[in-house]
Order: sequence, then C-alpha cells, then structure tokens
Amino acid sequence: MRINAGKFKGRRFNPPTNLPARPTTDFAKEGLFNILTNNFDFEMVSFLDLFSGTGSLSYEMVSRGCEDIVCVELDKRSIDFIRKTSAEINGNINVMKMDVFEYIRTTKRNLISFLRVLLIR
Repeated sequence: MRINAGKFKGRRFNPPTNLPARPTTDFAKEGLFNILTNNFDFEMVSFLDLFSGTGSLSYEMVSRGCEDIVCVELDKRSIDFIRKTSAEINGNINVMKMDVFEYIRTTKRNLISFLRVLLIR
C-alpha cells in the first residue's frame, strides 16, 4: 500500500496480513482523487472514512492537507494499524472503534458537515 499524492507521495505501508479488509487499490484511489482534486480544496473539508479497513483513504487525505478526518472501524487490528500509521505520518486522524451504524445513530457531530461541500455543488 502506498500514498499516491501530496506531501507523503510514494510512502509505503504494509498492513498486517490478518486484517479482515483489503486496501483500496492504487488504481481506484487515483480515479477517485482525480475527480475529488478538481472539485474540492482538501484543506477546507471534513472527511468521514466509514468501514476504514486499512485507513488508506484517510492517509491520502492527510497527505493532501485535510485536517479533519474521522475513521470509524470495528476491527481492533485495523484500528491499531490505523493509529500506528497515523502516528508515523503525524496525521490528525480521529479513530473511532465502533460499529458504523452505531456511530451514525449516536454521534453528536452533525453529519451534514461532512456532506456540506457536496450539497453546495
């Protein structure tokens, strides 16, 4: 797994083989971020990474300047890996160990704030 762009471009991470998720492919990330880069200023948006898995998308967002990132994941091994990797890149990633649907149901944070930029367009 590697970060495709931004200040950590080319940096590689090796998730443990026993994670119950697989990382988003470089090809998929490049396609997604080609679209997002042309529409959003990453330093001005909030990013909610549900079913975070390896945290690959969150690391891309950190690398591109996003400072408000929330990861929600239930698996302890995945959480440990995301926290370790976030610390290595000094990412300000708020990692929540809980069921995604429970997070959505109980969060005090206004989930519309994550969609604000998308709704304006």
